[in-house]
Amino acid sequence: MKQALETALASYGMILRGGFTLDAAGAAAEGLDADVRAVLLIGNAGPAMGEIFRLRRLDGPDPLDRWTGEVLTPLAEAFEAEVLYPFEGPPYYPFIRWAQRAEAVHPSPVGMLIHPDHGLWHAYRAAFLFRREVDLPEKDDRPSPCETCVEKPCLTTCPVSAFRPEGYRVEDCREHLRTDAGTDCMEEGCRARRACPVGRGSYWGAEMAAFHMRAFRR
Repeated sequence: MKQALETALASYGMILRGGFTLDAAGAAAEGLDADVRAVLLIGNAGPAMGEIFRLRRLDGPDPLDRWTGEVLTPLAEAFEAEVLYPFEGPPYYPFIRWAQRAEAVHPSPVGMLIHPDHGLWHAYRAAFLFRREVDLPEKDDRPSPCETCVEKPCLTTCPVSAFRPEGYRVEDCREHLRTDAGTDCMEEGCRARRACPVGRGSYWGAEMAAFHMRAFRR
């Protein structure tokens, strides 16, 4: 099943992002039905998904979320799974916690989860819930690459110093993006995110990075 799912996901530029098993008590603790026995996370890393998504050119609000639902809902049904999305709710499910449970991702100094291979250029699009035992990807327990990063350029590259010890100053960031000075971040992606030395080969590409920045600015 695992290999078949990975093959199906690849046709949309998506990947299997790890998973974990649950017993009845564990499922209840996660806000899931007691008979859920496994959670597999679906997501993307690198430019592959963006290159496929941009061909759709969907109009209207939230085009990426709508496209995600269009392709993954029938795929989940084909694999006899229930699907949850991080962009739907309430209830809102703890995708960040699930991600840390499923694979080697860790909080970075700028808040986003960092992956040892993909850096900050990855995302989670859905969770497939199974009410039976399934083959899980082998667990990756690598530590955070931030632990050995001495310079931490992500914290010093932001033009408006939005990433501070007391937290992320989101409105400073958004205001900068509304000015001519913010053109570089708008067209190429967050400068702090691009400064991370990890996973530069997984950069989404300017078109997809700009798509996300426009959505964030709104």
